[in-house]
Amino acid sequence: MTGESYWRHRPTFVTGATGLLGSWLVPRLVSAGADVVCLVRDWVPQSELVRSGALERVKVVRGDVRERGALERALGEYEIEAVFHLAAQTIVGIANRNPVSTFESNIQGTWNLLEASRRSPTLRSIVVASSDKAYGAQEILPYTEQVALAGTHPYDVSKSCADLLAHAYAVTYRLPVAVTRCGNFYGGGDLNWNRVVPGTIRSALHGERPVIRSDGQFIRDYLYVEDAAAAYMLLAERLGADEGLRGMAFNFSNELQLTVLELVRRILARMGSALEPDIRNEAVNEIRSQYLSAERARRLLGWAPLFTLDEGLARTIAWYSDFFYHEPERATVA
Repeated sequence: MTGESYWRHRPTFVTGATGLLGSWLVPRLVSAGADVVCLVRDWVPQSELVRSGALERVKVVRGDVRERGALERALGEYEIEAVFHLAAQTIVGIANRNPVSTFESNIQGTWNLLEASRRSPTLRSIVVASSDKAYGAQEILPYTEQVALAGTHPYDVSKSCADLLAHAYAVTYRLPVAVTRCGNFYGGGDLNWNRVVPGTIRSALHGERPVIRSDGQFIRDYLYVEDAAAAYMLLAERLGADEGLRGMAFNFSNELQLTVLELVRRILARMGSALEPDIRNEAVNEIRSQYLSAERARRLLGWAPLFTLDEGLARTIAWYSDFFYHEPERATVA
């Protein structure tokens, strides 16, 4: 049983539902027929989940992943069978300035979710979002899932810890949990303007030079958000059917390595903009080169991305053009 037949009427819990990935994953789950329950901490009216109307088609539990009681109640009362744990503090700069709140959300939030899941007998699959940052800085590239987790800076450490916690619960308690490790998500709905993709698009639309915080030579993986949503659902389906996947981690990547400057220029070219980037060279505590091998996901899950980089960028640019020009009152709030 796969695809829509797997998800039809399946009680499914999503943390971090109003974030970038959650805003695309939830509608995809709803379209597949899942009975979706979302944990929502902050009300973000500009979230794509709200703007698209998808939030009106799901159940909403107000709470925080740092509150284990709220998680246990939601999992138990709604008899949840599948969990997507996306909630996290995801901005590296914020983690550097305020590590405690990042550790509380990313580490404590993860052990709370796993402990609540351990007490929920209906669960069949739990997908925990880690990150390529969990690997830390490594000399051998691309990263494979066998590489040791070695986060150094606050955000990286928080992801290494959350990743290890998921593995511990899988091995010790036979919890049906698997981990995703992806590069940088991009796509419509990302309202963190200090990220390179939305920041560059917003600047170009407003006729302003896009800002690059680093020297422009940092190499990263970029994964379109709709590809990520499809990958997460595929992993949850396979995990629910194959106990051998418990405790495993999976890299998802289109396996294109780009410098930040290359990506910015690619966006500007697609937008027909002659603007020159403003390269600040201010980034600190960030890894210079990170990119992933997705060989395990291809081999064990049969996964492949649905969109090329150019297709993903085109869809993303179209989303922001609509956001700023067709709904000016929302753009003003941004």
